[in-house]
Amino acid sequence: MKSVKNIQKITKAMKMVAASKLRAIQTKAENSRGLWQPFTALLGDLPSADVKKNVVVTISSDKGLCGGINSTSVKISKGLHKLNSGPEKETKYVILGEKAKAQLVRDSKKDIELIITELQKNPLNYTQVSVLADEILKNVEYDALRIVFNKFHSVVSFVPTVSTVLSPEIVEREAESGGKLGDLDSYEVEGGETKGEILQNLAEFQFSCVMFNAVLENACSEQGARMSAMDSSSRNAGDMLDRLTLTCYRTRQASITTELTEIISGASALEG
Repeated sequence: MKSVKNIQKITKAMKMVAASKLRAIQTKAENSRGLWQPFTALLGDLPSADVKKNVVVTISSDKGLCGGINSTSVKISKGLHKLNSGPEKETKYVILGEKAKAQLVRDSKKDIELIITELQKNPLNYTQVSVLADEILKNVEYDALRIVFNKFHSVVSFVPTVSTVLSPEIVEREAESGGKLGDLDSYEVEGGETKGEILQNLAEFQFSCVMFNAVLENACSEQGARMSAMDSSSRNAGDMLDRLTLTCYRTRQASITTELTEIISGASALEG
């Protein structure tokens, strides 16, 4: 009973800490949605693009006790890897977070290109994420980056999401072949830069913006899932404590009844 009470105290404290962190991150996540949405309108989000070099960027947490959000991200990542694999295709992983690393290293070690952990050691900001995005772009060759994360809806609801960022060459190819992209062609290009240079800059900036939003959304989902998990754990500990208390009182009552019976039997024997 004492150990269950101690566990209940810990889970309640963890729920309060998760709630506090969620409030801090949620505002950032909601504000960051305004960064990547214009890029989706401009360059489009084409998950069905058929390319040779795919990179699946799996975003997960560094800590556990947050339900199944990490397992969901890993399952979707494996599904994307299988879907985009073929004789002339190459699909690699870029992993953010310890939990996805632990699951993917077991059976897909040869396909992992880059691993980044301890992402939330410091408060998340755009500068930090843009440095990570730049590191990924320097170390990975890609035609399409597919970012897998959990989009935050509410404390009890998150949606596994895949955002696609195409390389400038693929954007041009899709535009020329009549693919359904964004509104880029409806704008006139001014200045000395060519369309290819503008696309290069836009693709890099788009990736950093999508990554920033994805990391924040996933962090929100993590804290929300941890709140729900710790709330369930606290309730389960309460139920277990009630059952143990009942068992304890019944056992004590049975012991007292047995002793009284023995005393009465002994007194009756002496009188006899």
